[in-house]
Amino acid sequence: MGWTDEGRGTSNAVATFDPAEALPLLARTPAVLRALLDGLPEAWAVATEGPGTWSAFDVVGHLIHGERTDWIPRAELILAHGESRPFDVFDRFAMFEASRGRSLGELLDTFTRLRTQNVARLDAMKLSPADLERRGRHPELGSVTLGQHLATWVAHDLSHLAQIARVMGRRYSEAAGPWRAYLPMLRQET
Repeated sequence: MGWTDEGRGTSNAVATFDPAEALPLLARTPAVLRALLDGLPEAWAVATEGPGTWSAFDVVGHLIHGERTDWIPRAELILAHGESRPFDVFDRFAMFEASRGRSLGELLDTFTRLRTQNVARLDAMKLSPADLERRGRHPELGSVTLGQHLATWVAHDLSHLAQIARVMGRRYSEAAGPWRAYLPMLRQET
């Protein structure tokens, strides 16, 4: 990967899923969330961008649900059954009920435990390039490869980390006053 003196990436190469590159990132997500969220005043954790949007608390609950029902269970389903058994439908909103009455600290602990277990399970699979080409059946997207599924796991983490930062930053959208002009996250539509 090429880097300029300014530290900007110059490579436009399209990456394919590589467990050796993905595992370190997947393993770091719980620590990133804990460093960003643990011990903050509650207002940061429950802020949203308006009705029908998610708070940091909601996102952590959603990530927990994914650890339990999506990434590794679906990978194991592909390896065991291929396209003959479609994935169960993923409930993107299950976290609202599952997280009720729990603290953010509890959610971060649960996510850390589940992610640690799932990273170990993925590492233990010792996936070959041929394994990554194996196909499963998504209920909406149809035929997908294991490599696509696992690459989505990595992108999903990064997407939700960006979402949390955006939601938190937008708490100060009005307070930033004219500096909003310099802060794209405060100007973008949700």
